[in-house]
Amino acid sequence: MPHHSLEAHEELAVLDELLVDLAPDAEHLLPFLHRVQERLGHVSPAAIRYAAHAFNLSRAEVFGVVTFYGDFREARAGDTVVQLCMAEACQAVGCRELAAHAERSLGVPLGTTTGDGRLHLEAVYCLGNCALGPSVRIADDIHGRVTAAVFDRLVAMAATTRSIP
Repeated sequence: MPHHSLEAHEELAVLDELLVDLAPDAEHLLPFLHRVQERLGHVSPAAIRYAAHAFNLSRAEVFGVVTFYGDFREARAGDTVVQLCMAEACQAVGCRELAAHAERSLGVPLGTTTGDGRLHLEAVYCLGNCALGPSVRIADDIHGRVTAAVFDRLVAMAATTRSIP
């Protein structure tokens, strides 16, 4: 995911490229949005307008899809995304306390990015690792039985090993 933002004309060129092999019908909206998220790191208002036009949908319909699915972001996240599972199974084993520690440790509330743009902290509702909660996903790696000390170690490793241009 790029750390810099694209100019409007550059973004439109990227959107054109991502659409090139998709038929203009609504069944291809999700694959297109996934491509946008993967390439740009978020689904911008311009991408929502573009998708609405390309797939003959209203902006409200596309916006509804973007906001319904947790994998899509409307704004750029940090270079590395840190997700804390807040589902019931993880709540039973201390995810709320872990979330409070994470917010203090990173100095940002859930749903925001650190000032240096390196880490984005967010709550999710089930990582499919229920028997090993509390669970955390950092980038694409899921970790179970995460304590405050383990969280700090994982985040320190992620901050030093993940470099996004």
